[in-house]
Amino acid sequence: MQWAEFLATEAVTHGLSPEQTAAFVERLKTVNSGKSEAKVASELNIGAAALKKRMTEVYDKFAQSYPELANSESRGKLEKLRACLTVKYNGGQDAHPTIKEIHQNIPPAVPFEKFVGREAELEKLHQQLQTSRQVAIVAVAGMGGVGKTELATQYAKQHLQNYQGGVCWLSAQGIDVGIQILRFAELKFKLIAPDDWELADRLRYCWQNWEKGEVLLVFDDLTDYKKQVQPYLPPESPRFKVLLTTRQEFDRTLPQLPLGVLKPLAAMKLLKSLVDRERLKSEPWVARKICKFLGYLPLALELVGRYLDTMPDLSLETLLKRIEKKRLEHKAVAKANPLMRYEYGVAEAFALSWEQLDEKAQGVGCWLSLFALADIPLSVEAIEDDEEQELWEKAIAQLRKLHLIQWQSKGIYRLHPLIRQFFQMKLDKSTEADEVKTAFAAHMVKVAKQIPQQPNCEDIFNLTSAIPHIAEVATHLSQYLSDEDLIWPFTGLGWFYQGQGLYQQAKPWLRQCVKIAENRLGLEHPDIATSLNNLAALYKYTGRYSEAEPLYQQALELTKRLLGNNHPIFATSLNNLAELYRYTGRYSEAEPLYQQALKLRQRLLGDNHPDVANSLSNLALLYDFTKRYSEAELLFQQALELKKHLLGDNHPDIAINLNNLAALYKSTGRYSEAEPLFEQALELRQRLLGDNHPDVASSLNNLASLYCSTRHFNEGEPLFMQALELQKRLLGDNHPDVATTLNNLAGLYCSTGRFNEGEPLFQQALAICERTLGVGHPDTIMVRGNYARFLREAYR
Repeated sequence: MQWAEFLATEAVTHGLSPEQTAAFVERLKTVNSGKSEAKVASELNIGAAALKKRMTEVYDKFAQSYPELANSESRGKLEKLRACLTVKYNGGQDAHPTIKEIHQNIPPAVPFEKFVGREAELEKLHQQLQTSRQVAIVAVAGMGGVGKTELATQYAKQHLQNYQGGVCWLSAQGIDVGIQILRFAELKFKLIAPDDWELADRLRYCWQNWEKGEVLLVFDDLTDYKKQVQPYLPPESPRFKVLLTTRQEFDRTLPQLPLGVLKPLAAMKLLKSLVDRERLKSEPWVARKICKFLGYLPLALELVGRYLDTMPDLSLETLLKRIEKKRLEHKAVAKANPLMRYEYGVAEAFALSWEQLDEKAQGVGCWLSLFALADIPLSVEAIEDDEEQELWEKAIAQLRKLHLIQWQSKGIYRLHPLIRQFFQMKLDKSTEADEVKTAFAAHMVKVAKQIPQQPNCEDIFNLTSAIPHIAEVATHLSQYLSDEDLIWPFTGLGWFYQGQGLYQQAKPWLRQCVKIAENRLGLEHPDIATSLNNLAALYKYTGRYSEAEPLYQQALELTKRLLGNNHPIFATSLNNLAELYRYTGRYSEAEPLYQQALKLRQRLLGDNHPDVANSLSNLALLYDFTKRYSEAELLFQQALELKKHLLGDNHPDIAINLNNLAALYKSTGRYSEAEPLFEQALELRQRLLGDNHPDVASSLNNLASLYCSTRHFNEGEPLFMQALELQKRLLGDNHPDVATTLNNLAGLYCSTGRFNEGEPLFQQALAICERTLGVGHPDTIMVRGNYARFLREAYR
């Protein structure tokens, strides 16, 4: 640890205010040891009396740790304090015990002595956080680049000791904020809530078990309070402090700290911290003109200061003329919005660094600007050509050196929003813009194609970081997708969420997929049929059968018209429609479609293909439902054997087949054969899909039903409760699967004589079935029969 960093830590430990901290650090710096009090005061832009007053306050606070300061003469206190701190810094016996580690993930910040002009804001921010739960830092007139994030970072670092419960930094523009909170709690405190809990419940568990002490939560760069903050707020407790940074202004219900540009003197001080003082003294008026021209915007000042530091022979007068000339080139754009007049000064400041980049580094910057405003995974090691890899490494080094990209961790980078806009502006002016955007879109399509229709836990972990960038292509760059690749980003995003049971997040992407495909490809294209099938499947999973059926029918008709009735995709469409008929109890309509699909797949794909195994399993399910058990068992066994041969024992489809065969054994009273298969299916699903998945709920329900059939009610009830909670959270309260579990749980209550608990569940189950399946559906008839038997039993 450097001496200046050590002093900053000591300032925080002893509760110094920002003004006291600035005086303490400046006075104790080694380079200032021989300077007079007046000289140090002038460098702080305060009077000697003010410095003396602040240092007196500092001595009083440090006297609690070093009593000898209280008995010293004024002149000797400075040297005694320096001596005490030097001993501690060198690890002497008088050093304080090691301070307890405070868990935090605060991003890197500039040294606090270079963070100038914000002392009053830091003090006010601390006061507001002590009296309020939330503080919003907003930019005057909506400007960016005023240092909102830097202010929050400095506050978190300088007041770290005030937050013994930790500082959790959250990026509102990254992955889901709730997930970020869970990851922080897991990594820092080893808090792991059960995966089968709803996100809100998992967060509540973390808040309840959070490290003791005051806690600071920072939501950085939010754009939508209701979506990015409100759902994830901790409980109303004075120990939780919430700090927001945003470019938007909130209403008066939230305390706010408006943050404008720097004052002229503070702007000069910032420039002095970056550029040699003597150099500025030789052209003081020009330096002030530069500050004024840049609108006293911290981001612009820092970039220009760093540029000057790399160009020691460049006069300030020449620099001013250059940036004034560049400003004129953008005059028409600069006048578009008077409230944003300084934003173009920022772009001009970026241009000064841009000119220092070689062509490759400029190209890499433009490429990175196409990613979403989130962490950018960038693995240079994946580039196979050694020479190209070295060029990328050199380009990234240049971008980092000029502070144009931010290194987050190994292989992870981030762009500041304004720098991203600047790179995009440069790219749009390039003759290669369309080519670069097309290549980027194709690159993200390759990633989207890696998303399986049923992603497992490993898939989700590996692909999560790519999701914002795939969404960026789907939202803003779809015109650069080829016709062949058009539906892939939307399909991948839909599958990513649907495979986790997050149907509400999947729905807009699959809907948009149909719309954009129809607009681009017309109504007569195979990808339209694929998109319709995908959307229909989502509706089927969520119990919206009446909406799914016409989509499946359209897809079938379109596939037959475009590809003929002798094509594997036509077989898939037949199977999909048959599945819907089976779900809705229309077994006589489903059977011929299943048989047709099976024969077609066997003829086109051969007997040794996963699709054939799926058809065998689906037809077996139909036979099972229609009580043709001997036919069903044979097909189930064939399907399971084939799936194991093709996919191995460790695949979600194996769990489906195990579950189906176990259900048949249960239906035929072969309980001892059913139980191990149900247990295998549950274990496999939990391992591959995670505990928070609809298929896991289905397995829990099935195993619980088996326990009830064997009169092990105490073992069955908690499994029903788990399944019901999971289904309601993932599927909604109005889903047929919820009705099934309600019916089963009500039956358990009836069997154990708990009629008052069972009756409302039967009523709920029957209402859901009638509403979603219709009064004539087999499941509705079954629930109605169960309820009638219950009434006879309960009121006889």
